[in-house]
Amino acid sequence: MADVDSVIIRPDARSWTAPERAESAHDFHAGLEGYAPTALAELPALARELGVGRVFLKDESDRLGLPAFKILGASWAVARTLADRFGMPIRGLSIATLREACAASGPLTLVTATDGNHGRAVAHMARELGVAARVYVPRGLTDSARGAILAEGAELVEFDLEYDDVVAVAAASAEGRADELVIQDTAWEGYTEVPGWIVDGYATLFTEADEQLASVGAGGADLVAVPVGVGSLAHAAVDYYRGTSGARPVLLSVEPVTAACVLASLARDETVSVDTSTPTIMKGLNCGTPSVTAWPSLSQGLDAAVAVTDADAHRAVGDLASLGVSSGPCGAATLAGVRRLFENPDHASALGLDASSVVVLINTEGLAANPVEPSEGAER
Repeated sequence: MADVDSVIIRPDARSWTAPERAESAHDFHAGLEGYAPTALAELPALARELGVGRVFLKDESDRLGLPAFKILGASWAVARTLADRFGMPIRGLSIATLREACAASGPLTLVTATDGNHGRAVAHMARELGVAARVYVPRGLTDSARGAILAEGAELVEFDLEYDDVVAVAAASAEGRADELVIQDTAWEGYTEVPGWIVDGYATLFTEADEQLASVGAGGADLVAVPVGVGSLAHAAVDYYRGTSGARPVLLSVEPVTAACVLASLARDETVSVDTSTPTIMKGLNCGTPSVTAWPSLSQGLDAAVAVTDADAHRAVGDLASLGVSSGPCGAATLAGVRRLFENPDHASALGLDASSVVVLINTEGLAANPVEPSEGAER
């Protein structure tokens, strides 16, 4: 990590208003086979530990049959990309109509790079639509993650490179190929539209959470903790909660200390890249550069950023398991991050958090998405 503090507090971020998003993906998701809002579990034991009013966990360990939230962004981005390709209206998009259009168009391949869950989600969409998928992965991906991608019928291409470099390789592989479409969840100069649609897809998660909080009489969240890789999910959170939702909770980003590119960028007030060659059990967060489309929202709308160790995440995995929650280390990082934030009472006070606050942890993956051994990460 860049030589910066592992906690950054920015209490003025809630005054910023995000640009309004063009379309909602919620109706599209609601029309997918097997759709149901993921659970919002209340965890009183954590509320007592943290000294807050209530703690809820948005559990993405089973989203549309996959053990992570990524399918929300991948499904909407693939649908929007194909709708543009085939000249189809956005309203009323369905898997059935997209499948018919793909069948009539000839061979088509979806191409992406991944450190785990995004690639599986893109491959899953390709299988649903009857098209091919080619997924590029960096070194260090677990056997279970590789197997899950292959089980979706995708071609898997592995390089002994870091994630950022594999993204570049994947994008270059499809250049000049009219039958290949890059579906990437990070943006770079000249490639911003698809990552923007992925962000729009993630907003469904926060829409559900707000509705669920209201249904149990919790009102709105006072703190929402989001794990960060390149920052696309945090981008969705910022645009949702700093946009038209009306809520203004504290938004906390959580990263590994070995790959805290957003925290380092906030500290320098500009995007920076960090070295990610040190392994982490938070494999889905092992990203070295913030997405260029995410950065404007993150730089304006995040109230706080923290970096956590593998040992912090490992402990959180076990603690959530004891409370009946299946969480991989990327999802459990949010608990580790909130603990890190509340270690210093001045941090909570500066952000307006107190004994009545409602905290929401975003658990982005189940343990099946990113298994850890009992001792893995414990010494890091």
